[in-house]
Amino acid sequence: MAAYNFLKESKVHLVYGGNRYLLVTAPGVSFSQTFAEDAYEVKTLHDQTKMFQGTSITKANPADFSFTIYLTKEKDETIVKSLLTDYDATEGQTRINSFDLYIVSSESTFKLNECVITTGDFNLSKGSATTLAVSGQAQQLQRVGNASYSLPGSLVSASSTRTPTLSLIDVEVSGSDVSNIVSATLSVQNEIAWTPFETLQSSLSVTNATNAMYPSSFTLGRRVVSGSIIQYITNNNSSTVQTFNADTTVRLKTVVDGSTFLDANLANCMFTKRSETADVFTQAFDYRLIGNPANLSTVITY
Repeated sequence: MAAYNFLKESKVHLVYGGNRYLLVTAPGVSFSQTFAEDAYEVKTLHDQTKMFQGTSITKANPADFSFTIYLTKEKDETIVKSLLTDYDATEGQTRINSFDLYIVSSESTFKLNECVITTGDFNLSKGSATTLAVSGQAQQLQRVGNASYSLPGSLVSASSTRTPTLSLIDVEVSGSDVSNIVSATLSVQNEIAWTPFETLQSSLSVTNATNAMYPSSFTLGRRVVSGSIIQYITNNNSSTVQTFNADTTVRLKTVVDGSTFLDANLANCMFTKRSETADVFTQAFDYRLIGNPANLSTVITY
């Protein structure tokens, strides 16, 4: 009888710095990789009957992955936030850290090699569980074995419980509290460019996926920290609609059990305001970090 791979039975392991972390993810983990096909014409002047194109497949596109984690009181998932924000200490402010992912199902073990997080979205919706949705790219996706495959790295001990946190949001703009908050978002984007491993000699020797050409390394381009703050329009703030500021401070905090939990203290931000009409009028602060902090992990703490 055939053995199938079920997503709900799968486990996600993150390997970084010789350690292995078992991630507790929300439903909806995804990963894939495609190969690039070059089609060419086979019709010639002397043979007009060859209507179908030929093909050449020698290289792979970067692999893609995405998953969502809950930000819990125990903070076992801190490694994911660090890999989103931190620079590679050996490369200065030119590269962020990479890692490997293993997805283990009841039948197979899949490996994503040389992963890098390109986007991390913090969900700070009022009254909802605080989550971090990440997506990224990797050098190569492989099936490395069955469900009994021996995973590398020393397994980091996890807390016996995982307690999700509900967002109680505290927002300051230009040093003043923003009241009547509906929701807020915070996004970190890392612009990645992969260096293709592509030479004529290598392409001529490609026969299948095992010796195809995969991206060899990546470089970090620009980084973006941005988001939106949604506020009800009331008699206390209606005089401030449709305004902007080119250089000010924005601070977003979530409060758990009376203490600051997630803190994004963003100096040197711009924002524009836009009004939105629905049953209840709101306005949105669309903000973006314009400063260049040396260490983003000290700006967004958790």
